[in-house]
Amino acid sequence: MIYAENLVKTFSKNEKKNKKRDINAVDGISLTVKSGEIVGILGPNGAGKTTLLRMLARLMKPTGGEVRIETGGKIIDSDLEIKRCIGYLSENTKLYRRLTTREHLSILGEVYGLTEKETEDKINEITEVLSMEDFIDNRIEKLSTGQTQRASIARCLIHSPLIYIFDEPTLGLDIISSSAIIEFMKNEKKKGKTVIYSTHYMEEAEYLCDRIIMINGGKIIKEGTPEELKKETGAGNMREVFYGLMAGKELLI
Repeated sequence: MIYAENLVKTFSKNEKKNKKRDINAVDGISLTVKSGEIVGILGPNGAGKTTLLRMLARLMKPTGGEVRIETGGKIIDSDLEIKRCIGYLSENTKLYRRLTTREHLSILGEVYGLTEKETEDKINEITEVLSMEDFIDNRIEKLSTGQTQRASIARCLIHSPLIYIFDEPTLGLDIISSSAIIEFMKNEKKKGKTVIYSTHYMEEAEYLCDRIIMINGGKIIKEGTPEELKKETGAGNMREVFYGLMAGKELLI
């Protein structure tokens, strides 16, 4: 389970005549995501989604507020424990291009303290889950965009995290790669894992998410289940919900 309370992240923006202006990329966001729940973070470009996800993953220190991670009734405090709990995927995740996906995962298994047998078993499991049999032993520099994204997600699985935080995991992917990633998230939910992810694909969010949090200007403007959001806005689908909520709203970032 992951909690965020009144999260704020302030950046200084350069103005004319060498003046700077402070801008809150995230401005007082509070949320709770439970075990076995998939929560989608939706909003236009510049709404603060990536900044929020980075703070939830404890990769970026908030200007104000706090993030807490709890498992088994225990608050996780140490950096090492937090890293073991979270699998984070960013839009610009970098992989060692001259390694194969198998070699990359083997190195990460050592980093996380897995035995050689545990690493081998985990790689075999991940290969099957993400349908990587055809390219697991190809160099990453030779992979397609969709294959590279699956390799990036595989990196997040090697240590069996309790929480997944994904930033645009299916952006620009073909249908086969997108489907593999979507099914992966659904199956992890069934195992009681926590999944938080951002997306621009409204149909995908409607199909996949238990709850959706809509943000703009660094603030939550609406949240609820897809059905609740459609009912409250009188929309027929999440695309209409998004357009309706964003119509006439100034982007503040």
